Amino acid sequence: MPRNYDPALHPFEIQREYTRALNAVKLERVFAKPFVGALDGHGDIVSCLGKHPNQIAWLFSGDADGTVKQWNIAMKKCVRTLKAHSGYVRGISFTPDGETMISVGDDKNIHFWDTCLPTSLEVGVKESAKFSIPTKYNLASVSSHAKTKMFATCGDSCLLWEGERRLPVQEFEWGVDSLNCVRFNQSQVDVLAACASDRSIMLYDIRGKSPIRKVVLSLKSNALCWNPQEPFVFAVANEDYNSYAFDMRRLKHPLNIYKDHVDAVIDLDFSPTGKELVTGSWDKTVRLFEVDKGHSREVYHTKRMQRLTSVMWTLDNKYILTGSDEMNIRIWKAKAWEKLGVLKTREREALSYNEALKDKFASFPQVKRIMRHRHVPKHVYQAKKELRIIKDSKSRKEGNRRAHSKPGTVPTVPEREKNIVAEME
Repeated sequence: MPRNYDPALHPFEIQREYTRALNAVKLERVFAKPFVGALDGHGDIVSCLGKHPNQIAWLFSGDADGTVKQWNIAMKKCVRTLKAHSGYVRGISFTPDGETMISVGDDKNIHFWDTCLPTSLEVGVKESAKFSIPTKYNLASVSSHAKTKMFATCGDSCLLWEGERRLPVQEFEWGVDSLNCVRFNQSQVDVLAACASDRSIMLYDIRGKSPIRKVVLSLKSNALCWNPQEPFVFAVANEDYNSYAFDMRRLKHPLNIYKDHVDAVIDLDFSPTGKELVTGSWDKTVRLFEVDKGHSREVYHTKRMQRLTSVMWTLDNKYILTGSDEMNIRIWKAKAWEKLGVLKTREREALSYNEALKDKFASFPQVKRIMRHRHVPKHVYQAKKELRIIKDSKSRKEGNRRAHSKPGTVPTVPEREKNIVAEME
């Protein structure tokens, strides 16, 4: 039907749209049920997760008992169990073609597994790795090259391996005791980054023989991930309750600081679109951030979920997977209020209209309050209040020192530079 959009003919249009926006954000909170289901079957702490590069529905998980399980996420079912290591499974990665899974553990072995399900296996017979490399090195993490059969491991130092060769082809060292996480850049394929025990983050170029850059933070970083859409950007999960996004070309200060957790951040992952970030923390919560904002847009938690050990965003950008130390893998919706399943045309248009209204009136106080409000566990609420008191006290003390000192002797340090100790090349 034809419609005349002349504002003079619709004098109360803004008022009507504001009421609709208010109703839309209220309904968003009503329908916010992010928890989808759990994958139960591990007998010990879920230590790491690995997503298959080609199959969206396949998930691989390792635990502290040395077991690796293959899951069909769509069916919420374990389709395969491998006794991979004796001790912790520290890392899982995949070759570029997705046909081989590489696992490393505390037993100092590197195992290569076929990702395809075996057609027939006798009852009671354990499936064995198709190839293994026993090493003398401690192995804490593994990451595969995006285009070749090379992969990197870290532990006592950063080691570069090629295919099934039994000795590393290259070793990188820069005076640190140990490394706890290594990740290849999937776009700038010859670059990899690692987190070290001396609170540093190091960048390597495998075409050279030594590390290229290094930045030292005030506390240790636990995990690292690269932005899939912006090859120069990576983020780290830190012990100081924050996560940091860096541009590898300029490490003097982070691009952004992601706050809100009240305990050490253990793991993080970018969404496939590169626009959002998910973090898992020792405070038993999962938080979702937009990459250009410092505070979380969503927080996920349950009464039974304990400390997070690993988080992951699925390749279809719709779900988040989390592993925790009470032996469960949980599936969450990336948008808590999103309706799953097929939508009719009219319903899809109505939801799109509501989203546009929420964006239009996002700055209005009542709409903003409802959009931001989240319930959190009591221990998180109390810790947040305590951290706010500590921060205000430090700010007040610094202001008093500046007011009673000679001008220029107490410089104002920007928030984004307070936790950067040094940068080296």
